[in-house]
Amino acid sequence: MKYQNFLLLITTLLLGISFSSCDSTTAETNQQSVSQEEIQEVLIKENLVEVFQNIVDSNQVIGSILIYDAQKNEYFSNDFERAETGFLPASTFKVPNSMIGLETGILEGENHLFKWDGEPRRMNIWEKDLTLAEAYKASCVPCYQEIARKVGTKRMNEHLKKFEYGNMEIADSMIDIFWLEGEFKISQKQQIDFLKRFYNESLSITEKTYATMRKIMIIDENEEYTLSGKTGWAIRNGNNIGWFIGFVEKDDKVYYMATNVMPLDQENTNDFARIRLRIGLDALEQLSIL
Repeated sequence: MKYQNFLLLITTLLLGISFSSCDSTTAETNQQSVSQEEIQEVLIKENLVEVFQNIVDSNQVIGSILIYDAQKNEYFSNDFERAETGFLPASTFKVPNSMIGLETGILEGENHLFKWDGEPRRMNIWEKDLTLAEAYKASCVPCYQEIARKVGTKRMNEHLKKFEYGNMEIADSMIDIFWLEGEFKISQKQQIDFLKRFYNESLSITEKTYATMRKIMIIDENEEYTLSGKTGWAIRNGNNIGWFIGFVEKDDKVYYMATNVMPLDQENTNDFARIRLRIGLDALEQLSIL
């Protein structure tokens, strides 16, 4: 499809030149048949980075790192084929889930309060009242399951379709677990495409939602850069899947990334939470982004 678009682009430009003196209307119509996004997609450069594979190997995991330089329209990865492969989004889904909760009025802003019912939870840090900002950073699964149930299947599917997020419709029986179990999938490339639409404010959400999300997504902010994003961890068929997605704002530039990894030893995940994040940060450092 990329090369077909490229041929269409070249043909369109040639037609524009050929008919400019006799039929400018026809030339303009042909040029409009190729969108700016299609032109950009055709011209993207992909760079295979060996050191990324070294980072993956040294951390005893298998997986891929994908970084996108928006200024140069270039991708960097150790495995482009895997970066196009879909996996459960795990807690990275808290990004669109938060947006949908805000857009539907279920969430009132970053200080929206999730009340703990006193029942034991899998993690101690979830066993208290949490604001939206706190629940996001703590990856509070029960909090976000509450959001999904209140949104409901119909509205969830409608928003995911508008967001162009993921690959399938959500069934009623999966409404509060589909990002952790089942067949719902998203690739690293799709994660970055979604983050780009968010950053460029081309999603159909309000400015209030954009402002809230920009606040709660910040991971690290200093004089040199701002790092925003989300980690994720799911278990599929006995395999642990780790995510780190996000973007870096530095010197009026923006860089996007999505890392997806699995431990070589699925029985040893003691350090996996740190590793999934560290791999992405190491890759950004290798490109002198951090």
